[in-house]
Amino acid sequence: MTSIVLAMCAAVGTSLMLTRNVTSSSPGGSLAARSWARTQNRVNAVLRESGMDGVSPAQFLAASAAVGIIATVPASAVFGFGPSTIIAGIAASFLPAAAWHRRRAAVRRAARDSWPRLIEELRVLTGSVGRPIPQALLEVGLRGPIELRGAFQAAQREWALTTDFERTVEVLKAHLADPTADATCETLLIAAQVGGDIDGRLQALAEDRRHDLLGRKDAEAKQAGARLARVFVILVPAGMALAGLSVGDGSAAYRTTGGQLLVTAGMALVIACWWWASRIMRLPEPDRVFDR
Repeated sequence: MTSIVLAMCAAVGTSLMLTRNVTSSSPGGSLAARSWARTQNRVNAVLRESGMDGVSPAQFLAASAAVGIIATVPASAVFGFGPSTIIAGIAASFLPAAAWHRRRAAVRRAARDSWPRLIEELRVLTGSVGRPIPQALLEVGLRGPIELRGAFQAAQREWALTTDFERTVEVLKAHLADPTADATCETLLIAAQVGGDIDGRLQALAEDRRHDLLGRKDAEAKQAGARLARVFVILVPAGMALAGLSVGDGSAAYRTTGGQLLVTAGMALVIACWWWASRIMRLPEPDRVFDR
């Protein structure tokens, strides 16, 4: 089983390398090369937003494949080699993506919880204290939640190298990838370039973010019971499958044709129910309007 999966991974990798070489050398390959480069840039941006700056797409895919291969070992020990084992491996290969999604969600949650307070601190520093706008932004961010400090450290390095506030703001927006961060950075950038009533704009923005945060926390509190119940979608079938090892023929029943069909159908239903529950409980995210 392991040798087959490894052979498939090697074949896919070889195919990708050959395709890349062909498209790079052929006259009509420039469009495909540009499309591949754009895809890589998008994946790199997504990984950077979740805090995994040093992880390449290839490393992420390799980790996913490794987790899937490892998961097939206990699955084949319980159910025997068959479609159910392959489905278990494929499902397990999405665990790194799920962990990435949770990490990215944690960063966004920390940003939503912190921006009203950070904006109020910006008001104080740029108003009564009299700090320059770039210095105030970096000072507030570096004292903020640990989930956001990496983005502000990257922005601080850009500011130290270039003293270009517009480029510093672009770096910060790219790392945070948060609508509130975009709006705050654009407000500060316009104030630094043009001037105006920055205190009133920041006050209105902080009030709007507080109302949005309260509404989102209320919705998450109402979903707490449903999120807990969703965990049993996986725990109950898994427990019943393990209990089935001691009933009747035990694991031998899973290795029959009928057993493989039933286990495969059960796994497919569990995956479909988990995906459906995740979709209907997903809260809407505001669009980024200043990300370009």
